[in-house]
Amino acid sequence: MQKKRRRLLYLVLAILAVAGASLFFYFTPYEHDERARAALENENVTNYKDWIVFQSRQQDALPSIIFYPGGLVKPEAYAPLALSLADKGHTTYIVKMPLHLAVLGGQKGKALLNQFPESTFFIGGHSLGGVMASRFAADNQNSIEGVFFLASYPDEEGSLVNANMPALSITGSMDGVLNTEAYQAAASYLPTDASYPVISGGNHSQFGSYGQQKGDLKAEIPPEEQTEVTAELVSDWIKKAFLQPQ
Repeated sequence: MQKKRRRLLYLVLAILAVAGASLFFYFTPYEHDERARAALENENVTNYKDWIVFQSRQQDALPSIIFYPGGLVKPEAYAPLALSLADKGHTTYIVKMPLHLAVLGGQKGKALLNQFPESTFFIGGHSLGGVMASRFAADNQNSIEGVFFLASYPDEEGSLVNANMPALSITGSMDGVLNTEAYQAAASYLPTDASYPVISGGNHSQFGSYGQQKGDLKAEIPPEEQTEVTAELVSDWIKKAFLQPQ
């Protein structure tokens, strides 16, 4: 009887060990790379408990940006993009998410709205982060001026059709992760005047700086180029949407 109990105990422990290892592997986030580490060393970057801020030093302040990271990607991985946006005049806040999943912290941007009530904010996100950014914008329409998506799209809960705010949806032509069918269907949740630029040669992973994501295609442009093109598209869109209406 004791032998059977011991065998059963060993079996249960083995199952728990395998389950634990599987969960650990599944929830292990993508690490930021050397380029991201270098960007974090910039003197205008400050790492706080709940976000990382990339401070613009331009005298004529432009709208600030709240950024939600992609699922299971460390926030530091978006440092090169945030730094480029800051260089263009947009103080950018990368929000840190519980377990690196924006779905568990969709309302974390609220703390920034409360702490900086005089600031003008746009919000955006990569992949899962974009989904949750649109939900946040839909819930805070009086405080958010517009939403941008990087290889992402809104769901019904984050519909912006009646939100009276601009939307920008950027994708890469070599994206092997984005669900194309769902992406196209989600256009029904965006305003009719939304913009849909495609970065030729860009992929899913290079919207951040964390290496090649599983299932993605190989990019045909350097990561530095995709970062810069993305930052230019976002900054130009913000200026047109908020500062220089045409």
